[in-house]
Amino acid sequence: MCGRFTLTVDPAELKDAFTEFTFPSQFAPRFNIAPTQPILAIPNDAKNQADFFIWGLIPSWAKDPTIGQRLINARAETLGEKPSFRGGFKYKRCLILADGFYEWQAQPGVKTKVPHFIFLQDRHPFAFAGLWDEWHSPDGGSLRSATIITTEPNELMSGLHNRMPVILDAADYAEWLDPAPRAPESLAHLLRPFPADRMSAHPVSTLVNTPANDRPELVVPV
Repeated sequence: MCGRFTLTVDPAELKDAFTEFTFPSQFAPRFNIAPTQPILAIPNDAKNQADFFIWGLIPSWAKDPTIGQRLINARAETLGEKPSFRGGFKYKRCLILADGFYEWQAQPGVKTKVPHFIFLQDRHPFAFAGLWDEWHSPDGGSLRSATIITTEPNELMSGLHNRMPVILDAADYAEWLDPAPRAPESLAHLLRPFPADRMSAHPVSTLVNTPANDRPELVVPV
């Protein structure tokens, strides 16, 4: 799964990495983004514009928005089957922007898991494959939310967890953001593990376990 991630770069660095898209003029660096918090995403609405969504998908048909707390991840293998995700997979896909994420490794005979920070070797920001939706409340308000798609782990991640988030190659952004309805089988080839030889990981402090901690030392090796 993916339960925490980072986006520490400034808008100028994001624009250099994602040249086809526009971004908010300013936003704070985040070292410990947790579920239900705002995340920066680019929806497939043909505007090529990043905006803030809530992490945890709230389907448009949901009666209770707290369902989003349980829908922070979506398994690639069952997107076309699950009621919460199959509509989004066909119609509402997005890029979720990040420059690293955390995973917790179980240790034999030890109750406390060891957190690891995972990032690309070139340290560039990247995009998770995501789904989004817009929920309308009874009082007329609206809320846009998103979920991160996961897949089987690559060689690096398999030592840490049995799942990993789908990181899209830049060459695949346009296809994933196609605003036209897409059949699941036409996009399944994009939901593959990212190459392990382009990624790195190191253990970090258990300070990351607490969502209120959000500072640069969280990503420092220990």
